[in-house]
Amino acid sequence: MTIEIELKFIATPQAAGKLADLVAAWPHQHQPARELTNIYFETDDNQLRRWDMGLRIRGVDKRYEMTLKAAGKTLGGLHQRPEYNVDLSEPTLDIAQLPADIWPQGTDIAALQSRLQPLFTTHFQRETWLITIGDSEIELAFDQGDVTAGDLSEPLCEIELELKRGERKDILAIARQLVAQGGLRMGSLSKAARGYQLAQGNPPRQLRPFPLLKAGTKATVEEGMVAAMSAGLSHWQYHEEVWLRGNAAAQDAVREALDVLRQAFSLFGALVPRKASSALRQQLTTLEETLVNDEVDATSFCLSSLAVETQLALTHWLVESQWQQWVDVKGQAKLQGSFKRFGDIMLSRINADLRETFSTVKQPNEYRDKATRLSRQLLAVHLLAGAYPQEDVAVWLAPWQQLLSAIHEQQEAGLAWLTTQALKQPPFWLTSGSAR
Repeated sequence: MTIEIELKFIATPQAAGKLADLVAAWPHQHQPARELTNIYFETDDNQLRRWDMGLRIRGVDKRYEMTLKAAGKTLGGLHQRPEYNVDLSEPTLDIAQLPADIWPQGTDIAALQSRLQPLFTTHFQRETWLITIGDSEIELAFDQGDVTAGDLSEPLCEIELELKRGERKDILAIARQLVAQGGLRMGSLSKAARGYQLAQGNPPRQLRPFPLLKAGTKATVEEGMVAAMSAGLSHWQYHEEVWLRGNAAAQDAVREALDVLRQAFSLFGALVPRKASSALRQQLTTLEETLVNDEVDATSFCLSSLAVETQLALTHWLVESQWQQWVDVKGQAKLQGSFKRFGDIMLSRINADLRETFSTVKQPNEYRDKATRLSRQLLAVHLLAGAYPQEDVAVWLAPWQQLLSAIHEQQEAGLAWLTTQALKQPPFWLTSGSAR
C-alpha cells in the first residue's frame, strides 16, 4: 500500500501548451506521451462506490496493472488516498491478488469478483515530467483524451501533480506557479467520478443546500474549524462544476459557499489571530463582490486567477495548518478544547444577536438591511449544530429561513408575524452556562 498524494487541475488547451516551457525552470526528467487505457469495474448496485473505493486495470505498452483506491480525503484539489497496486500479465481482473484485509469485514471476495463488471473506460495520452524541488520529487502529468461509458463520453484535459517523495509544501509550491500562468482550475472531480456520472446516463448535477456540518462527537475546536472550511470549499467546487456545465442558478450557491468560508473565519477569529488569515479573507471578499453582478460569466469567474489562487491558498492553509505559527500557548489550548462546547457557546451568542437584531425591527427597509446578517448567522448555525439531531435543528431554523425568504421576496405583510414565530423558538442546544 502507498498513500497517493495528488493535486488535480482541469486545464484549457492553451494552458497545457505552456507546460514544457514552465517545467524547464526546474531540474526534471521528461517522458514523452504514451497511450493509457483504464477499465473501471463496479457491481450492478455500485458496491465499491458505497465503500468509497475505485477499482481499475490500466494498460500501457502491453503492460497491465490492477489498482484499488480506498477511502481517503479530498481537500480542494488535493487528493490523499490509500492505493494498492498489483502487476498483471494480462488485462483480467483478479481481486484475490489484493490484500484480504482491505475489504470490509465479512466480504466474500469470490462472490464480489463474480459481480464485478466493466463500467466505464478512460483513454488518454499521458506526458510526464519528474521534477526535483528541494528534497522532493514530484511527477507532473498531462493527460488528454476522454472518459467513456456506453454511448456517452466527455473530454479529459488534466494536469496532475503527484508527490513521489518529500514534502507536501513542495507540491503546493509548484501548483502556485502553474496556477499563476492562468487557464487552470482545481479539479475536485476525479476521472472515476466523471465516469460514474456518465454510467448513470449523465443526468444534470443538482444544486445542493449547504448541509449541517458533522465534525465528530469528540472533535476539537481546531478539527471543527478545518471541517467547516473544508465543507465550504467543497460546496464551492461542487457548484462551480454545476455552474460551468450550464446551470446559471449555481452562481448563487458559489456565492453562498464564499459566505460560508467568510463566516467560518469570523466564528474562529477569536482563536486564530486575524493576521493569520487576512490575505485569504480579503480574497474571499473580493470574489463575493464580483458575484453581486448576475451577468458574471461562469468560465471567466471560475478560471480567473483570483478564484483559482484563492482555492489553492485555502487548501495550502488547511493542509499545512498555517495558522499554527500565529497561535500562542493559550490559543493552542483553546483550539484543543471541545468543538461541541465551543458550538454551544457560539450558538447562544448567535441566538442573542438575532433576538437583539430583530426584536425592534418594524419597517420593510429595516428588514432588508438585516437580511445579509441573518443569512450569515444561519450559515453559522449549519457549521456549529451538527452534534444535535437534524430534525431539532431544522425546527429551529425553519421560521428564520422563512423570514429570510419573505424578506428577499418582499412579502412585507407577513414579516412581523414570521419574526414573532422565530423569536419564540427555544434553543435546541445546551446554553453556554451549562455546556459540558
